[in-house]
Order: sequence, then C-alpha cells, then structure tokens
Amino acid sequence: MNQLEKTVHKLKRYPTWVLSYAIGKIVKFTGTAGVSYDLMTKDKVVVSLKNKTKVRNHIGQVHAVAMLLLAETATGMVTGMNVPDDKIVLLKYLNAKFVRRSAGAITAEAWLDESQQAFIRTTEKGDLLVSVKITDESGEEPVVCEACWAWIPKARLKQG
Repeated sequence: MNQLEKTVHKLKRYPTWVLSYAIGKIVKFTGTAGVSYDLMTKDKVVVSLKNKTKVRNHIGQVHAVAMLLLAETATGMVTGMNVPDDKIVLLKYLNAKFVRRSAGAITAEAWLDESQQAFIRTTEKGDLLVSVKITDESGEEPVVCEACWAWIPKARLKQG
C-alpha cells in the first residue's frame, strides 16, 4: 500500500467532501476548479465537476479544458494509487475527441485491471494507457479520451 492509498483509506470514514478538500489543498488546480473526488481505490477513481459559473464556457456548458482536467485527474489518481512511493507519475499524453455538447455536470471514471496494477508495481520505469470514461448528466459521453501515464524513479528526477 503506497502513501496515497494509505491517506485515502484513512479519510474514508469521513464524508467524501473531506477527501476532495484535502486533495484540493495539495493539487491546488483541482481545488480551485471544484473537483469532487467521489471514489478512490486502486481499481477505480471517479471524479466529478458541477456545471458552475467558474468552469463554464461561453455557451453555458462545462468548459472543454475542465472536462480534460477531470480526465487527467481520474487517470492520474488511479495510476497514483498503484505506483510505489519511490516513483513519480507523469502524464505522457492525453488525447481527446469532443463528440457532442455536454449537458450539466461532468463525471470521469478511470480504472485499471489487475494486470495493469501489477505492471505498475513491478516495472521500474514504464508507461501505460489508462482507460477513462467521461459522461454528463444525460449519461452520454461528450468527449472520448485516452491518457498515457508514465512513472520513473524519484531519484532520476534529482539527477537530471
């Protein structure tokens, strides 16, 4: 169990807003945007964002970049829940295709299967595609994404 997973486990006995507040203090941009951390496990992370004025675009829907923030957050957190403490995770790329207008709040759900989790835990340095599904209040997918996360030893950051 890594440090992130331990911290999330400790906060599970409190209302979900406590986890959102705590992570928002560390990952400030998610706190500023108002990202809600609805579920965080080694298998799955679900985050959401209400359609509030501060994250809306010019036509009143959740801004495209705010939707990408959710995709990045969900995929990064599920990866982070699995990476050993002596590694750091880095987003390698995020591809997105906007396929329809969104309606209301946005939810992003990212997951890793057991083989992906084992690969992260046992590979010194690597990368993998992390699945993510972004839906709006209608249950439809306004954007289709793929995210590739990499991990490297923390010591390597200090060297270069």
